[in-house]
Amino acid sequence: MKYLKLSKTSLVILAAGVFIVALAVLGITRSQQAKDQATLDDELEMSQTSLANMQIDDLQAELAGLEETAVEKQRALDLASNLLNQTVVSVDVTDEFFSIAGACGILVVNISTSPIAPNIYEGLGLSATSLSAALEGAVPNLIVFIEALHSGFNTGQIKMAQIDIPTASSNETPTASIQMTIYSYEED
Repeated sequence: MKYLKLSKTSLVILAAGVFIVALAVLGITRSQQAKDQATLDDELEMSQTSLANMQIDDLQAELAGLEETAVEKQRALDLASNLLNQTVVSVDVTDEFFSIAGACGILVVNISTSPIAPNIYEGLGLSATSLSAALEGAVPNLIVFIEALHSGFNTGQIKMAQIDIPTASSNETPTASIQMTIYSYEED
């Protein structure tokens, strides 16, 4: 076989041609990579923007939900606190009522109190609770009890007091019904 002999000049031209073709291929490849990189950068930027907006929107929605839950929980806490306060006041009122009844020799058959309701009287913030009771005892003791009840609750007002005296021939005990309102001052 015969080898093809090339001159030095031909070798240089051939090498220069191969080099130029290699550079062209590398240039085209690099150009394609640059286009792909630009496309990927644009997609990444859009994704990051979308993700940032989505996270902010989600977090803001979650924050709004948590704030609403906090408001609801605060309302429930305020309601519970108000109910506890009413219970304490009602217990204080009924304790005093039973103390006066016991001192007068009266049996409290039934007692009930209403929820505390806010009132404003001559610019003062007041709370009012109503009390109703059924009582048994001797007539003089019932009268003394009503008087003691009137003086025992300085801020109370007896709305109704009724004593039922049975006939002399029956063995029934005299009964009384009391309705009153007790006021208390509410500080701001």
